[in-house]
Order: sequence, then C-alpha cells, then structure tokens
Amino acid sequence: MRITKPIFALIAAFIISSCSTVPLTGRKQLLAVSDAQINQSAAASYQQLLSDPKTKVISSSADAQRVKRVGSQLASAIERYLKQNGYGDQYNFNWEFNLIDSKEVNAWCMPGGKVAVYSGILPITRDDAGLATVMGHEIGHAIARHSAERISQEYVAQGIGAGLGVAAGTSNNKSLGIVNALYGVGSQVALLHYSRSQETEADRLGLTFMAMAGYDPNNAVAFWQRMAAQNKGGAPPEFLSTHPSDATRIRDIQARIPEAMKYYRK
Repeated sequence: MRITKPIFALIAAFIISSCSTVPLTGRKQLLAVSDAQINQSAAASYQQLLSDPKTKVISSSADAQRVKRVGSQLASAIERYLKQNGYGDQYNFNWEFNLIDSKEVNAWCMPGGKVAVYSGILPITRDDAGLATVMGHEIGHAIARHSAERISQEYVAQGIGAGLGVAAGTSNNKSLGIVNALYGVGSQVALLHYSRSQETEADRLGLTFMAMAGYDPNNAVAFWQRMAAQNKGGAPPEFLSTHPSDATRIRDIQARIPEAMKYYRK
C-alpha cells in the first residue's frame, strides 16, 4: 500500500505527539492511547469490581486503615515529585485504596491510581514497609503507563488507524473495545500481565517511591525474599515467565537501593 503525503504527515504527527518519558527512569515510550480514555475505562472496571456481590471490601479494620494510610503517603510523595520535576500536568490520578478480603496473594494498581490489596498478601507484607514495597511496585506500573503500552501494542497489531482515532479524540468502537477487553469492563476484572522489562522498571520505581514516602527501601529485599519463599516449587523458569526470577529480581533491587536511598527521608 502506498502511503500518501497527507497520511505520512498524520502518522508523523501522531508519533511526535505520543512520545512520552517515564519519570525517574527516563525511558522513552510511544503511546497510542490517551490517558483520559484509559483512566476512564479503568475507573469503570474498578467500581464494577467493588460493587460486585462476590467482592468483599474490608473497610473498618486496622489492616484496611493501614492500606489507606500507606497508600496516601505514597500518593502524596509521588505527586510532590511529579510536580517538582515537571510531570505534574501529565498525571491526573484520582487515587483510591481498598483492601479486599481474599486468600489470593495479590495487589494491583490500575491507571489513574485505582489500587486494590488482597488480604492474602498481608501475612507476607507483615508491616508498613512491606506494604509500601508492594503498593509502590504496583503504582510504578501505573506511573510508567505500562498498561497504555500494552494497549498500544494491540493497536499496532491491528493497524495504526485505531490508535490515530484515539489520538484525535474521535469515537472508535474498535479502540474502545480493546481498552474494555483488557480492563474487564463488562466482566469481573481482567488484569494485564506485564513483561519482564516492565516488571523490572516497576521494581525500580516502587523502590524509589517508598523511599520518597519515608520507608527504608532496604526493607524491600526482605519482602521479596518472603515472596520467593512462597514460590518454591511452583515458579516457572524465568524464560517462560513474564516476571523476573526471584533471584534476578532480588539482585536487581539490591543494586538499585543506593539510587533509591537518595530520596529517602525518615
């Protein structure tokens, strides 16, 4: 297919306008979906989960208050950093932090700052620092726009036209369908699986975010060691997994602690 000059100019403009830089790491990324659209879709999915009769949100316990307190401290520190470093106008998060009653060892953060912590992970987090490690990592995915990158990959696979429709702010059922499918709108919640490189970047961001919020990043090593103990006998080889191996993750985190300590304030 021959690309005419008008189409080429449109694609070039899209690429230039969609370039983004990840805070702290400085990695350049190309996004084919707007924050406004993906945040709206994620918020709808989040509220659907919370209102589902099968979901039991814990709201009055000490653990629930801890989740909200640690989450708020992380959010305040992150927003302060973003504002001080020229990213303030690029993020419009409406933070929410909820504890969900579940035996599942899990936590996640959707785009726009919608965070859920499952009670099954609390015996492993143990304390505020462990909880900050988990939440900082998950928030790192959102700050780095990893979900938008995954959605952008879907656009590339299906043709750049879909992405151009979103960038131009036009209604595009195909584009909305991709967003809704990835975030489970109309179903329970379909969480994305991130790549190993994205997991490593989220570890790096999370380590620094917890330091900014007043939690010693050295505590992250102990948490991931406890997580590794949970995975014995069940973890796949690293080359078959979207996550780094436990040993790789812990080694990389240890190497990043000096960087994070520059932001640590007791």
